[in-house]
This record gives sequence, C-alpha cells and structure tokens, in this order.
Amino acid sequence: MESRVAVIAMVLQSPAAAEQLNELLHQYGDCIVGRMGIPYRERGLHLISVFIDAPGDVISALSGKLGRLPGVTAKTVYAPADCGKNRSEGESV
Repeated sequence: MESRVAVIAMVLQSPAAAEQLNELLHQYGDCIVGRMGIPYRERGLHLISVFIDAPGDVISALSGKLGRLPGVTAKTVYAPADCGKNRSEGESV
C-alpha cells in the first residue's frame, strides 16, 4: 500500500492519559517522523503534533486509537497524495 504523510494533532486534557498515549506512539514508532509537544499551563492542556509517514490505514488506525483515549482529542491532516513525488533529490522547499 502507498505511504502517505500526515500530521496528527492532539489536545491532551488529562495527564492520566499520557502513559497510554506514549505507549501507542511507541507501538507506531517505525512510522513516526517526528513529534512536538507543548504544555499550555495556563489552561492545563498539552498540545501534541505527531508527524507520520505510513499507509493510510495505519495512520487512520493510530489516529482512531489516540482519539478514543479518555481526555484526548485527535485530528489528522493529510498531505496531498502526490506531495513530494515529483521532487528531485536534494531539492529544497
């Protein structure tokens, strides 16, 4: 199956879900390109972005599992299907 690039954006409202969230991310670690997390202390939230390169069904499975965790909201944004395919090596953005 063809690989896609996507960003899974999450809002973590409950610190209790952090352990489960990290375990899921570890399970999908081979597909994860990068991760960024920002604590928003004034509101008691954690904002997390996970950048992933995997087949669409793998991305959907991870996003669904993350979104079902209590206290976690997750949304996925996909890059266009043809994104990055016409680039020559070494070409910058």
